[in-house]
Amino acid sequence: MQHIIGVDIGTTNTKAIAFTVEGTVIAQVNITYMPLATVAEEHELDVEVLFNAVVQTIRQVTAQTGSSSLLGIAFSSAMHSLLAVDQAGKPLTNLITWADLRSSRQAAQLKDSDTGKRIYQRTGTPIHPMSPLCKLLWMKEQRPDLFAAAHKFIGIKELIFFRFFGQYLIDHSIASATGLFDIYDFDWNKDALLITGLTPDRLSTPVSPTHIVKGITEAYATALGIDQATPFIPGASDGCLANVGSGAMQPGDVSLTIGTSGAVRMMAHKPQHDVKERIFNYILTEQWYVSGGPINNGAVLLKWYAEHFLDRTFQQTEDFEWFLQQAAQVPAGAEGLVFLPYVQGERAPVWDAAAKGVFFGIHARHTQAHFMRAIVEGINFALYQVTQSLEETIGPVTNIYASGGFTRSPHWLQWMADLFGKPIIVSSAADASATGAAIVGLKGLGVINELSFPGSASPKGERSLPNEHERKAYLHNYGIYSMLYDRLKDVFHI
Repeated sequence: MQHIIGVDIGTTNTKAIAFTVEGTVIAQVNITYMPLATVAEEHELDVEVLFNAVVQTIRQVTAQTGSSSLLGIAFSSAMHSLLAVDQAGKPLTNLITWADLRSSRQAAQLKDSDTGKRIYQRTGTPIHPMSPLCKLLWMKEQRPDLFAAAHKFIGIKELIFFRFFGQYLIDHSIASATGLFDIYDFDWNKDALLITGLTPDRLSTPVSPTHIVKGITEAYATALGIDQATPFIPGASDGCLANVGSGAMQPGDVSLTIGTSGAVRMMAHKPQHDVKERIFNYILTEQWYVSGGPINNGAVLLKWYAEHFLDRTFQQTEDFEWFLQQAAQVPAGAEGLVFLPYVQGERAPVWDAAAKGVFFGIHARHTQAHFMRAIVEGINFALYQVTQSLEETIGPVTNIYASGGFTRSPHWLQWMADLFGKPIIVSSAADASATGAAIVGLKGLGVINELSFPGSASPKGERSLPNEHERKAYLHNYGIYSMLYDRLKDVFHI
């Protein structure tokens, strides 16, 4: 049975899933890991832990499926990671992730400049500490010796391809999320190179997400349990591939994801200009762009509140369901309690690393369950606000396809449907990003012509239908929510 392996490399786990060419899952392996213990504003991962997770997941999947019918291996990975390496490819730093905020000052200075505005328009990446561009500016200023010593600045997927093939390659999709790549010219942006002081040779070679590489080293072929001639396809970013994997490919389709963080994304055939600079524009392929916005504060806030305020260990799926069951004890709108969820700063649509979390409207009637309900509703409001930005820029939303850990909760799905006033469709895909990687891989190999498995042009999944009565309570609170940041943003920066 011919199959392809889609590998999704995230900030908390790596998944490898084997699919038949029709899209049936025949094997899957997941390995989790934790960020390194660092000081405030730092967020780093151990490079070797991530790399070993990739090797182990692929090896365990091939042990289940065999390699004789393996068509290829394609990749998805989280965006915005940065790693400095020496001339031999040895890491000089840990992997600095999107959540690292050390470049906040450099980002704020660049964002308000004419150069920053030009870079945003040409690269599609909002000026924010998440982006490798701002991380590089921080490193150049704060760690000049390290900046000068680095042979190249890469991400985790680039390290994998270097170790497997001896080549530094970056797919256009991941490149378009660096803040350094021109999404119109498909090359490194001159303004970004100028302000960082980099030359293109200190970055990887940009290639199409459907690019094919063969000839993995004998040692790694043995470690993975595959043939040396097995094709590898770099694929794209996890965000862009989530749209592909969930089937959100038509005009008006939105892919909505909540995991540790969250995001809302729409597909288009060209970058979408937002004069308010609220959304990103990332490349999926030469014919497809993905516009949208990520939020910093997703399901991680449930863990934060449970551990810091309820003294409850919070790790398993049942812990999330317990939290939501408690929150469900109070009505929609949490009886007027509104939560601004910017506990870890915020990305879209405000792009302000200094933003703070706020509970507003506290009354004597409010119990612990009210605060728990307000937290979940605040996360939903953040995603709804990003969606409104997309509607203003691109056009109306008609279908919402959900993915991520939150889809396991009927409560959360229903509350989201009620707020949006539209059905929330849960993709039946095993994992949207890994599924998307497999689909892009099959297209690169010429097995399929469209970005979908054969016969799956219409996405399938369970639907949560909206309750209009509940929506009125949500929209009342959302009206307050949408004013809070503008009223408080100056105070956040004191």
